[in-house]
Amino acid sequence: MRVHQLINCLCKRSCMFLPLDNTMATQPAKQLCTQHHHVSKMFRPSYVLPKGMRQDGVACKSQRLMMENGLIRPAGPGTFHLLPLAQRALEKLIKVVDLEMRRVGSHKIAMPSLTSSALWKESGRWDMMGAELFKLKDRHKTELCLGPTHEEAVTDIIAAEGILSHKRLPIKLYQITTKFRDEPRPRFGLLRGREFIMKDLYTFDSSEATARDTYNMVCQAYTRLFRRLQLDFIKVVGDTGSIGGSLSHEYHLPAQTGEDELFQCDKCGLGANAETTEGARPVCPERLDETACPMRLRSGIEVGHAFLLGTKYSQVFKAYFADSAGNKQLTEMGCYGLGVTRILAAAIEVLSSEDEISWPQIIAPYQVYIIPPKGKSKEEAAIPLAEALCNDITDSFSHLQEELLLDDRDHLTIGRRVTDAKKLGYPYIVVLGKRALEDKPLYELHDAQQGTTEYVSKTELLEILGSITVL
Repeated sequence: MRVHQLINCLCKRSCMFLPLDNTMATQPAKQLCTQHHHVSKMFRPSYVLPKGMRQDGVACKSQRLMMENGLIRPAGPGTFHLLPLAQRALEKLIKVVDLEMRRVGSHKIAMPSLTSSALWKESGRWDMMGAELFKLKDRHKTELCLGPTHEEAVTDIIAAEGILSHKRLPIKLYQITTKFRDEPRPRFGLLRGREFIMKDLYTFDSSEATARDTYNMVCQAYTRLFRRLQLDFIKVVGDTGSIGGSLSHEYHLPAQTGEDELFQCDKCGLGANAETTEGARPVCPERLDETACPMRLRSGIEVGHAFLLGTKYSQVFKAYFADSAGNKQLTEMGCYGLGVTRILAAAIEVLSSEDEISWPQIIAPYQVYIIPPKGKSKEEAAIPLAEALCNDITDSFSHLQEELLLDDRDHLTIGRRVTDAKKLGYPYIVVLGKRALEDKPLYELHDAQQGTTEYVSKTELLEILGSITVL
């Protein structure tokens, strides 16, 4: 092809993507390349709670708030649809979990929820789990279950490698997947359902000592996770239950709606689940004097669990390794769970008021909510300034591009939209009212974390918003 023909061909192809008029040439480049999220384009049911259900069918604050504000919708007993805002918060929470799992050197996998009964029968848990295990048969009459946890499956993966070299240990594999448990009385929304999302980590070590090191490392990661979420939590000695093992710790968010009773030391914070003490008040493990270190009873929502399994599963499934002397040994295992959807709901339960959702800031669906004036109002001239403000924010801080939400429903009053934004717990609400039209514009800033409202200049506003942490 000749040079002039090639140029002509390329020009024709590029023109396919241009508008037929000259609007592109007359519009500022900033307006073309910057896109913002608009409330009018979102799917958020304004009311999803059936009449009368607030009193009779909803047993806790988080469930009511999430339903009333269009975060979740019931799908069936113990199952829920996660709508866009809840899904955004969930994805952010998963990022936080992934970060901490990477920090302890674990690798992410995905195992099928549908599991053969053969593995469960081999471990003895097919019958032990009882009615909580969802059991079914396929068209070939093969017995299967919907996994509530995956100790059997992951140990089978490791055992299939044959006798591992000790140099390959420790192995740390985790997943974040949907789990199933046939709860006899599902309630409290996402706090106790029959289908839920969980992070489960499985570790394989070469000795009990190194397994304990791994155990401590993961427990420290859980502590960092809850501190990063700015959630008050209690770590207590827990019951090993159907999972088994020699050591177990639970992580709880203290809440009146919590179904677990916990003894906790007021001095050092250590404690135990009342199940492990059979109701008797324990002595603090750090002190011998009950009066010097009193243990008090609290209610908590379990959101995480750590187990030191030993060789319970590796022995059944023959997960071996060869030590430095060439001797065949059983791997020492641990498993570590986090209820991801439960953390989402529990955080709302413990942080929110009766009427307004409050999030751990880092997982709020959007960080900044911008409200221009109502159309045909005295401040109408400030409406275009809202889009310009969004551009200024994202030009200054590209990491906030996906964190801005512009409430363009200009048929509603500013007050109505502020109320809606506060109900949904957006960390920063910026209102462009009449003071935004002054010679030195001022913006009304609502800071949900501090509980304050103030007027700030654009420079001050950008300085505040620039400090927002986004994963």
